[in-house]
Amino acid sequence: MAVTLKTAVYFELEIKKSRFLAWVEPMPDAEAAKARLAACRVEHPGARHICFVFSVPGTSGMSDDGEPSGTAAKPMVNVLNHKGLVSVMAIVVRYFGGIKLGAGGLSRAYGGAVAKALEQAEYQTVERQWSIQISCPFARESQIRRVCGTYQVELLDVQYSAQVSARLVAAESIKTALLAALQATAPGNSDLVVQLVD
Repeated sequence: MAVTLKTAVYFELEIKKSRFLAWVEPMPDAEAAKARLAACRVEHPGARHICFVFSVPGTSGMSDDGEPSGTAAKPMVNVLNHKGLVSVMAIVVRYFGGIKLGAGGLSRAYGGAVAKALEQAEYQTVERQWSIQISCPFARESQIRRVCGTYQVELLDVQYSAQVSARLVAAESIKTALLAALQATAPGNSDLVVQLVD
């Protein structure tokens, strides 16, 4: 069973005059992660590096933000994966102290700051989320939206071309019933494509 955090945790580490400020927070989606990162950049305009990783239903992202490749985000990801965390974001802000730490030192600092923050964390289990890709004719869109409304899921990334394509995210507990309801809008018809992505 996957887990996430109940609330945000914070830890500050100082190594050879460099300060590493680490936050690990529950994160519902990519938009919220982007907004949190933007807010962090505003709060810390003097920071040399603002490195981050996030994992949310349907997508993930990471950046070393100018640190040597693999020395910041990867160790942070390793810590989150080791704990089995999902729907989460880790940000480490570095104020450079003038002394280089080397690749190993950076990896230990970034991974260590996240690990130390997580020592204070309270965890809660989360239901697995599935990403479902849909493609259908325009005439079927309203039926699809009605089904989504019934199951309280939202159509995401809706695009209109020759067909309507969209994505939705469904919890494990409703996945099977939702897929069946979507397929039932076009019985015996191949103009509706419903694909389980994850």
